[in-house]
Amino acid sequence: MNKVDSASSGLAISGWAVTSPYGIGRSVFSEGLAAGRGTERAIEQGQGPAGTACLVPDFDSRAVLGKKGTRMMNRVTGMAVSTIGDLLRELGSDRLDPDTTGLVVGTTVGSAQSTIDFTRGSLTGERPFHVEPGLIPYAVMNGAAGQCAIWHGVKGPNATLAAGRSAGLLALNYARRLLLTRRAGTVLCGAAEEYSVARAWISEHSAGTDAPGAVLGEGCAMFALTADPTDEPPLATLLAVKATTCSDGDWYTTVRRCVEQATAAAGVRPSDVWMASPSGAAGPAGHAERAALGDLFDLGDRLVCVTELIGETHAASGALQLAAVLSLAEQNPESAELPAVVTSIDESGTVVACLVRLG
Repeated sequence: MNKVDSASSGLAISGWAVTSPYGIGRSVFSEGLAAGRGTERAIEQGQGPAGTACLVPDFDSRAVLGKKGTRMMNRVTGMAVSTIGDLLRELGSDRLDPDTTGLVVGTTVGSAQSTIDFTRGSLTGERPFHVEPGLIPYAVMNGAAGQCAIWHGVKGPNATLAAGRSAGLLALNYARRLLLTRRAGTVLCGAAEEYSVARAWISEHSAGTDAPGAVLGEGCAMFALTADPTDEPPLATLLAVKATTCSDGDWYTTVRRCVEQATAAAGVRPSDVWMASPSGAAGPAGHAERAALGDLFDLGDRLVCVTELIGETHAASGALQLAAVLSLAEQNPESAELPAVVTSIDESGTVVACLVRLG
Protein backbone atom coordinates (compact mmCIF):
# COMPACT_ATOMS: atom_id res chain seq x y z
CA MET A 1 0.00 0.00 0.00
CA ASN A 2 1.37 3.38 -1.00
CA LYS A 3 0.42 6.17 1.33
CA VAL A 4 0.10 9.89 0.54
CA ASP A 5 0.41 11.86 3.76
CA SER A 6 -1.82 14.91 3.94
CA ALA A 7 -2.83 15.95 7.45
CA SER A 8 -4.38 19.37 7.91
CA SER A 9 -3.74 21.82 10.71
CA GLY A 10 -7.37 22.96 10.58
CA LEU A 11 -9.01 25.03 7.85
CA ALA A 12 -12.36 26.74 8.11
CA ILE A 13 -15.27 25.70 5.90
CA SER A 14 -17.13 29.00 5.74
CA GLY A 15 -19.86 28.10 3.27
CA TRP A 16 -21.27 25.39 1.05
CA ALA A 17 -23.75 25.04 -1.78
CA VAL A 18 -25.27 22.06 -3.54
CA THR A 19 -27.15 21.00 -6.65
CA SER A 20 -28.54 17.50 -6.28
CA PRO A 21 -31.28 15.16 -7.47
CA TYR A 22 -33.44 16.85 -4.84
CA GLY A 23 -33.13 20.11 -6.75
CA ILE A 24 -31.09 23.30 -6.72
CA GLY A 25 -30.03 24.67 -3.35
CA ARG A 26 -29.31 23.66 0.22
CA SER A 27 -32.88 23.83 1.50
CA VAL A 28 -34.33 21.18 -0.83
CA PHE A 29 -31.24 19.01 -0.30
CA SER A 30 -31.60 19.20 3.48
CA GLU A 31 -35.33 18.55 3.39
CA GLY A 32 -35.03 15.53 1.13
CA LEU A 33 -32.11 14.13 3.09
CA ALA A 34 -33.84 14.54 6.46
CA ALA A 35 -36.93 12.79 5.12
CA GLY A 36 -34.82 9.95 3.67
CA ARG A 37 -36.55 10.44 0.34
CA GLY A 38 -35.15 8.56 -2.64
CA THR A 39 -34.73 10.32 -5.98
CA GLU A 40 -34.68 7.44 -8.48
CA ARG A 41 -37.10 8.04 -11.32
CA ALA A 42 -37.79 6.80 -14.82
CA ILE A 43 -35.89 8.49 -17.64
CA GLU A 44 -37.09 9.16 -21.15
CA GLN A 45 -36.35 6.67 -23.88
CA GLY A 46 -33.02 7.45 -25.49
CA GLN A 47 -31.48 9.03 -22.36
CA GLY A 48 -29.46 5.92 -21.58
CA PRO A 49 -29.44 2.11 -21.47
CA ALA A 50 -31.06 1.98 -18.04
CA GLY A 51 -34.67 2.86 -17.35
CA THR A 52 -34.05 4.90 -14.17
CA ALA A 53 -31.60 7.48 -12.84
CA CYS A 54 -31.32 10.14 -10.13
CA LEU A 55 -31.33 13.43 -12.05
CA VAL A 56 -31.38 17.06 -10.97
CA PRO A 57 -35.03 17.84 -11.74
CA ASP A 58 -35.67 20.21 -14.65
CA PHE A 59 -32.08 21.46 -14.71
CA ASP A 60 -31.25 23.46 -17.83
CA SER A 61 -28.16 25.69 -18.00
CA ARG A 62 -29.87 28.32 -20.15
CA ALA A 63 -32.87 28.53 -17.83
CA VAL A 64 -30.72 28.77 -14.70
CA LEU A 65 -27.87 30.97 -15.96
CA GLY A 66 -29.47 32.85 -18.85
CA LYS A 67 -29.00 32.57 -22.59
CA LYS A 68 -25.76 34.53 -22.88
CA GLY A 69 -22.73 32.26 -23.07
CA THR A 70 -24.67 29.04 -22.44
CA ARG A 71 -25.68 27.89 -25.95
CA MET A 72 -23.11 25.07 -26.03
CA MET A 73 -22.59 24.69 -22.26
CA ASN A 74 -22.78 21.09 -21.15
CA ARG A 75 -24.63 19.86 -18.09
CA VAL A 76 -21.66 19.38 -15.76
CA THR A 77 -20.37 22.90 -16.45
CA GLY A 78 -23.82 24.38 -15.97
CA MET A 79 -24.20 22.68 -12.58
CA ALA A 80 -20.73 23.77 -11.46
CA VAL A 81 -21.22 27.40 -12.54
CA SER A 82 -24.66 27.53 -10.94
CA THR A 83 -23.54 25.94 -7.66
CA ILE A 84 -20.55 28.24 -7.30
CA GLY A 85 -22.87 31.17 -7.94
CA ASP A 86 -25.06 30.02 -5.05
CA LEU A 87 -21.98 29.68 -2.84
CA LEU A 88 -20.73 33.17 -3.68
CA ARG A 89 -24.14 34.66 -2.91
CA GLU A 90 -24.09 32.94 0.49
CA LEU A 91 -20.59 34.21 1.26
CA GLY A 92 -21.21 37.74 0.03
CA SER A 93 -19.11 39.24 -2.75
CA ASP A 94 -17.48 41.77 -0.41
CA ARG A 95 -15.85 38.96 1.61
CA LEU A 96 -13.73 37.60 -1.23
CA ASP A 97 -10.78 39.00 -3.13
CA PRO A 98 -11.05 37.65 -6.71
CA ASP A 99 -7.27 37.88 -7.17
CA THR A 100 -6.55 35.55 -4.22
CA THR A 101 -9.53 33.22 -4.57
CA GLY A 102 -8.68 29.82 -6.04
CA LEU A 103 -10.90 27.19 -7.57
CA VAL A 104 -10.55 23.38 -7.48
CA VAL A 105 -13.06 21.10 -9.21
CA GLY A 106 -13.05 17.31 -8.98
CA THR A 107 -14.23 15.25 -11.94
CA THR A 108 -14.07 11.83 -13.56
CA VAL A 109 -13.46 12.78 -17.20
CA GLY A 110 -15.19 16.15 -17.38
CA SER A 111 -18.15 15.62 -19.71
CA ALA A 112 -18.04 12.26 -21.43
CA GLN A 113 -20.89 13.43 -23.66
CA SER A 114 -19.04 16.52 -24.90
CA THR A 115 -15.87 14.53 -25.53
CA ILE A 116 -17.72 11.90 -27.54
CA ASP A 117 -19.72 14.52 -29.47
CA PHE A 118 -16.49 16.30 -30.38
CA THR A 119 -14.83 13.05 -31.46
CA ARG A 120 -17.86 12.01 -33.49
CA GLY A 121 -17.87 15.39 -35.24
CA SER A 122 -14.23 15.03 -36.24
CA LEU A 123 -14.90 11.57 -37.69
CA THR A 124 -18.16 12.25 -39.49
CA GLY A 125 -17.57 15.79 -40.76
CA GLU A 126 -16.49 16.48 -44.32
CA ARG A 127 -13.06 17.28 -42.88
CA PRO A 128 -11.66 16.32 -39.46
CA PHE A 129 -11.48 19.94 -38.37
CA HIS A 130 -15.09 20.66 -39.35
CA VAL A 131 -16.37 20.37 -35.80
CA GLU A 132 -18.65 22.62 -33.84
CA PRO A 133 -16.19 25.18 -32.36
CA GLY A 134 -18.44 25.78 -29.38
CA LEU A 135 -17.78 22.23 -28.21
CA ILE A 136 -14.03 22.73 -27.90
CA PRO A 137 -13.93 24.38 -24.42
CA TYR A 138 -16.19 21.67 -23.01
CA ALA A 139 -14.53 18.64 -24.58
CA VAL A 140 -11.59 18.80 -22.17
CA MET A 141 -11.86 17.76 -18.54
CA ASN A 142 -10.84 21.16 -17.14
CA GLY A 143 -13.51 22.95 -19.17
CA ALA A 144 -15.89 23.25 -16.20
CA ALA A 145 -13.28 24.75 -13.85
CA GLY A 146 -12.15 27.21 -16.51
CA GLN A 147 -15.67 28.35 -17.30
CA CYS A 148 -16.47 28.72 -13.58
CA ALA A 149 -13.49 31.02 -13.13
CA ILE A 150 -14.38 33.09 -16.20
CA TRP A 151 -18.06 33.30 -15.30
CA HIS A 152 -17.49 34.42 -11.70
CA GLY A 153 -14.26 36.39 -12.16
CA VAL A 154 -12.14 34.13 -9.94
CA LYS A 155 -8.49 34.85 -10.77
CA GLY A 156 -6.53 32.72 -8.29
CA PRO A 157 -5.13 29.22 -8.89
CA ASN A 158 -7.42 27.05 -10.98
CA ALA A 159 -7.19 23.25 -10.91
CA THR A 160 -9.08 20.17 -12.04
CA LEU A 161 -8.61 16.80 -10.33
CA ALA A 162 -9.62 13.71 -12.27
CA ALA A 163 -9.82 10.96 -9.65
CA GLY A 164 -13.11 9.18 -10.10
CA ARG A 165 -15.16 8.66 -6.96
CA SER A 166 -12.36 10.07 -4.78
CA ALA A 167 -12.16 13.38 -6.67
CA GLY A 168 -14.32 15.39 -4.27
CA LEU A 169 -12.26 14.60 -1.17
CA LEU A 170 -8.95 14.93 -3.00
CA ALA A 171 -10.10 18.37 -4.17
CA LEU A 172 -10.36 19.35 -0.50
CA ASN A 173 -6.80 18.23 0.05
CA TYR A 174 -5.59 20.19 -2.99
CA ALA A 175 -7.37 23.25 -1.62
CA ARG A 176 -5.68 22.64 1.75
CA ARG A 177 -2.27 22.75 0.10
CA LEU A 178 -3.07 25.97 -1.76
CA LEU A 179 -4.10 27.62 1.50
CA LEU A 180 -1.25 26.36 3.67
CA THR A 181 1.32 27.45 1.09
CA ARG A 182 -0.38 30.87 0.86
CA ARG A 183 -1.01 30.53 -2.86
CA ALA A 184 -4.62 31.52 -2.19
CA GLY A 185 -6.56 33.28 0.54
CA THR A 186 -9.82 31.42 -0.10
CA VAL A 187 -10.44 28.33 -2.20
CA LEU A 188 -13.76 27.29 -3.68
CA CYS A 189 -13.57 23.53 -4.06
CA GLY A 190 -15.78 20.54 -4.67
CA ALA A 191 -16.80 18.24 -7.48
CA ALA A 192 -19.41 17.81 -10.18
CA GLU A 193 -20.78 14.93 -12.23
CA GLU A 194 -23.42 14.92 -14.96
CA TYR A 195 -25.75 12.23 -16.21
CA SER A 196 -25.64 11.67 -19.96
CA VAL A 197 -26.19 8.93 -22.52
CA ALA A 198 -22.42 8.66 -22.95
CA ARG A 199 -21.76 8.29 -19.22
CA ALA A 200 -24.55 5.72 -18.86
CA TRP A 201 -23.12 3.68 -21.73
CA ILE A 202 -19.58 3.84 -20.34
CA SER A 203 -20.79 2.87 -16.87
CA GLU A 204 -22.73 -0.10 -18.20
CA HIS A 205 -19.77 -1.44 -20.19
CA SER A 206 -17.06 -0.85 -17.58
CA ALA A 207 -18.75 -1.61 -14.30
CA GLY A 208 -15.57 -2.82 -12.55
CA THR A 209 -16.19 -2.70 -8.82
CA ASP A 210 -19.67 -1.29 -9.33
CA ALA A 211 -22.42 -3.86 -9.49
CA PRO A 212 -24.23 -4.06 -12.84
CA GLY A 213 -27.37 -1.97 -12.84
CA ALA A 214 -26.16 0.61 -10.28
CA VAL A 215 -28.48 3.61 -10.47
CA LEU A 216 -26.55 6.61 -11.77
CA GLY A 217 -26.97 10.02 -10.22
CA GLU A 218 -25.62 13.50 -10.81
CA GLY A 219 -24.96 16.67 -8.89
CA CYS A 220 -22.44 19.18 -7.60
CA ALA A 221 -21.34 20.35 -4.17
CA MET A 222 -18.93 23.24 -3.55
CA PHE A 223 -17.30 24.53 -0.36
CA ALA A 224 -15.43 27.68 0.62
CA LEU A 225 -12.22 27.05 2.58
CA THR A 226 -9.96 29.58 4.24
CA ALA A 227 -6.93 29.46 6.52
CA ASP A 228 -7.53 32.92 7.97
CA PRO A 229 -9.72 33.19 11.07
CA THR A 230 -12.82 35.41 10.91
CA ASP A 231 -15.18 36.86 13.47
CA GLU A 232 -17.85 34.34 12.52
CA PRO A 233 -17.48 30.72 13.66
CA PRO A 234 -16.98 28.31 10.73
CA LEU A 235 -19.62 25.83 9.65
CA ALA A 236 -16.95 23.17 10.08
CA THR A 237 -13.19 22.79 10.28
CA LEU A 238 -11.23 20.53 7.96
CA LEU A 239 -8.91 18.60 10.27
CA ALA A 240 -7.26 15.96 8.10
CA VAL A 241 -7.31 14.25 4.73
CA LYS A 242 -5.51 10.95 4.22
CA ALA A 243 -5.16 8.98 0.99
CA THR A 244 -3.93 5.42 0.52
CA THR A 245 -3.80 2.91 -2.33
CA CYS A 246 -5.25 -0.58 -1.96
CA SER A 247 -2.94 -2.77 -4.03
CA ASP A 248 -3.74 -6.21 -2.63
CA GLY A 249 -7.54 -6.28 -2.78
CA ASP A 250 -7.92 -6.06 1.00
CA TRP A 251 -10.30 -3.11 1.03
CA TYR A 252 -11.36 -3.58 4.66
CA THR A 253 -7.83 -3.31 6.04
CA THR A 254 -6.95 -0.41 3.74
CA VAL A 255 -10.04 1.62 4.63
CA ARG A 256 -9.60 0.97 8.33
CA ARG A 257 -5.93 1.94 8.27
CA CYS A 258 -6.65 5.10 6.28
CA VAL A 259 -9.36 6.23 8.71
CA GLU A 260 -7.17 5.45 11.71
CA GLN A 261 -4.40 7.56 10.20
CA ALA A 262 -6.82 10.47 9.69
CA THR A 263 -8.16 10.34 13.26
CA ALA A 264 -4.64 10.05 14.66
CA ALA A 265 -3.43 13.01 12.61
CA ALA A 266 -6.31 15.10 13.93
CA GLY A 267 -5.93 13.89 17.51
CA VAL A 268 -9.49 12.52 17.53
CA ARG A 269 -10.63 9.46 19.47
CA PRO A 270 -12.94 7.09 17.56
CA SER A 271 -15.45 7.28 20.41
CA ASP A 272 -15.84 11.03 19.80
CA VAL A 273 -16.90 10.71 16.15
CA TRP A 274 -20.51 11.85 15.72
CA MET A 275 -21.16 10.68 12.17
CA ALA A 276 -19.51 8.78 9.33
CA SER A 277 -20.43 8.70 5.67
CA PRO A 278 -19.16 5.93 3.34
CA SER A 279 -19.12 6.36 -0.42
CA GLY A 280 -21.69 3.62 -0.88
CA ALA A 281 -19.87 2.02 -3.77
CA ALA A 282 -21.49 -1.20 -4.94
CA GLY A 283 -19.69 -4.51 -4.82
CA PRO A 284 -17.15 -6.03 -2.39
CA ALA A 285 -15.14 -2.83 -1.98
CA GLY A 286 -18.19 -0.86 -0.88
CA HIS A 287 -19.26 -3.57 1.56
CA ALA A 288 -15.76 -3.62 3.05
CA GLU A 289 -15.75 0.17 3.40
CA ARG A 290 -19.01 0.16 5.31
CA ALA A 291 -17.91 -2.76 7.50
CA ALA A 292 -14.68 -0.99 8.42
CA LEU A 293 -16.52 2.17 9.47
CA GLY A 294 -19.08 0.12 11.41
CA ASP A 295 -16.33 -1.66 13.33
CA LEU A 296 -14.40 1.53 14.05
CA PHE A 297 -17.34 3.66 15.19
CA ASP A 298 -20.46 2.69 17.11
CA LEU A 299 -22.82 5.04 15.26
CA GLY A 300 -26.03 3.17 14.54
CA ASP A 301 -28.19 5.32 12.24
CA ARG A 302 -25.45 7.97 12.11
CA LEU A 303 -23.57 5.84 9.58
CA VAL A 304 -25.14 7.67 6.64
CA CYS A 305 -24.86 6.53 3.02
CA VAL A 306 -26.37 9.18 0.72
CA THR A 307 -25.72 7.08 -2.39
CA GLU A 308 -28.76 5.02 -1.48
CA LEU A 309 -30.88 8.17 -1.89
CA ILE A 310 -29.27 10.11 -4.74
CA GLY A 311 -27.59 7.40 -6.80
CA GLU A 312 -24.01 6.74 -7.87
CA THR A 313 -22.65 10.24 -8.47
CA HIS A 314 -19.03 9.11 -9.00
CA ALA A 315 -16.75 12.19 -8.91
CA ALA A 316 -19.34 14.25 -7.02
CA SER A 317 -20.00 11.56 -4.39
CA GLY A 318 -17.40 12.64 -1.82
CA ALA A 319 -18.45 16.29 -2.03
CA LEU A 320 -22.13 15.36 -1.73
CA GLN A 321 -21.32 13.12 1.25
CA LEU A 322 -19.66 16.05 3.02
CA ALA A 323 -22.61 18.28 2.14
CA ALA A 324 -24.93 15.68 3.66
CA VAL A 325 -22.87 15.58 6.88
CA LEU A 326 -22.97 19.38 7.17
CA SER A 327 -26.69 19.43 6.42
CA LEU A 328 -27.56 16.81 9.04
CA ALA A 329 -25.30 18.51 11.58
CA GLU A 330 -27.18 21.78 11.11
CA GLN A 331 -30.38 19.98 12.06
CA ASN A 332 -28.83 18.29 15.12
CA PRO A 333 -27.47 20.69 17.79
CA GLU A 334 -25.83 17.79 19.65
CA SER A 335 -23.27 17.55 16.84
CA ALA A 336 -21.64 20.89 17.76
CA GLU A 337 -17.84 20.70 18.04
CA LEU A 338 -17.84 16.96 17.34
CA PRO A 339 -15.86 15.28 14.53
CA ALA A 340 -17.29 13.50 11.50
CA VAL A 341 -15.63 11.17 9.00
CA VAL A 342 -16.21 10.96 5.25
CA THR A 343 -14.60 8.15 3.24
CA SER A 344 -14.31 7.39 -0.44
CA ILE A 345 -13.05 4.46 -2.45
CA ASP A 346 -12.49 4.15 -6.19
CA GLU A 347 -12.05 1.06 -8.34
CA SER A 348 -8.57 2.34 -9.26
CA GLY A 349 -7.55 1.42 -5.70
CA THR A 350 -7.68 4.88 -4.14
CA VAL A 351 -8.99 5.16 -0.57
CA VAL A 352 -9.49 8.58 1.01
CA ALA A 353 -10.59 9.54 4.53
CA CYS A 354 -11.58 13.08 5.44
CA LEU A 355 -12.08 14.30 9.00
CA VAL A 356 -13.97 17.49 9.89
CA ARG A 357 -14.99 19.09 13.17
CA LEU A 358 -18.55 20.32 12.96
CA GLY A 359 -19.40 23.91 13.82
